[in-house]
Amino acid sequence: MVDVLLGLQWGDEGKGKIVDVLAPQYQVVARFQGGPNAGHTLEFDGFKHVLHQIPSGIFRNDILNIIGNGVVLDPIVFKREIDGLAKFNLPLTQNLQISKKASIILPTHRLLDAAYEQAKGESKIGSTLRGIGPTYQDKVARQGLRVGDILSPNFADKYSRLVAIHKVILEQNNFDFASVLPQSEEEFFAAVDFMKQFQLTDSEYAVNEALQSGRKVLAEGAQGSLLDIDFGSYPFVTSSNTMTAGACTGLGVAPGRIGEVYGIFKAYCTRVGSGPFPTELSDATGEQIRQEGREFGATTGRPRRCGWLDLPALKYAIMINGVTQLVMMKVDVLNIFSEILVCTHYQMPDGTVTEHLPYDMTDVELKPIYKSFKGWQTDLTDIHSFDDMPEALANYVHYLEESLGLPISFISTSPDREAIIHRQTAGVL
Repeated sequence: MVDVLLGLQWGDEGKGKIVDVLAPQYQVVARFQGGPNAGHTLEFDGFKHVLHQIPSGIFRNDILNIIGNGVVLDPIVFKREIDGLAKFNLPLTQNLQISKKASIILPTHRLLDAAYEQAKGESKIGSTLRGIGPTYQDKVARQGLRVGDILSPNFADKYSRLVAIHKVILEQNNFDFASVLPQSEEEFFAAVDFMKQFQLTDSEYAVNEALQSGRKVLAEGAQGSLLDIDFGSYPFVTSSNTMTAGACTGLGVAPGRIGEVYGIFKAYCTRVGSGPFPTELSDATGEQIRQEGREFGATTGRPRRCGWLDLPALKYAIMINGVTQLVMMKVDVLNIFSEILVCTHYQMPDGTVTEHLPYDMTDVELKPIYKSFKGWQTDLTDIHSFDDMPEALANYVHYLEESLGLPISFISTSPDREAIIHRQTAGVL
């Protein structure tokens, strides 16, 4: 079976750590969507490492890591990531495969991203400016380049034809590209040549052959469910399907192959960029969460918007993903609070109360209705069992499980890979 691990909020939930924790149970770890806009942080043995495109199972030598067809891959970022991994002496050319069907991000895609965002003015969506959206646009328009194209003898011609189209758009937007493009192109083609030493494969065969032979596959999602192109807070979303269904199309596996779905969420909420955020705290409490949780983007460095946990949004993400187990991250960030709030419902502008995410949530102000909990105000460093948790935290966890109708199987108490409570009683692994 293919088990899926994905975020249930607006991204940055801590997926990288959990993939790393779960990885020993699997023989294959595969990324199925997104690109260098992702930042999956892993901390172990005193190291902190951020992965953007490479699957988070890469630090386990006995695991095959696959960049699937649903990913958009920037060769320049890929080379930098590989260079950054050199100190770990990993067998990267042996345990990393890249789908030939994965789309390639060109230097002009990043310029288009900046041009489009600049043109939006105050309506900008908060893009990471990594070229993700324009690359997916070209994919849908059936004019994009894919990893397999770099092996073609006329790749340079294909590249030039697409860049010519991009230049016309950039000129129409009065965007200066002549001063930066030549250097970026030089770096791009060097990175493309560098990629050729890796296994460029029809990865859908690799995944399905692994399943046929009885090996376990973990599909790693990027961003979060509330940023899904179809079901997220449109138009303030990413350009791919971040849900369980995206694992099927992004890896080439049938829906019947999906097994466990691990849904990851923080004990509070964060969001980067523009878009609705009903429980956002634009006050000292929000700043406390930001500082305590080191809530700054792993990819962009931008400060994240912070707020209390949003149950209506969480229930929605659980529903559309078919989540079977929950993973709660960063409970330690709330150690400092004497009171913790959880949004249980929204009050609409007309006074009605709902626990559904409304279609027009980007246009209407949703007033969160909160339930209050006593904080635990206890350091969790030495707690390794749920039975040893402070009573207030245990009550918080039990309330969430009852409200969400699912077990919280893992609870993370700090960034380190060892700081995780695995609740065997929840019927997992």
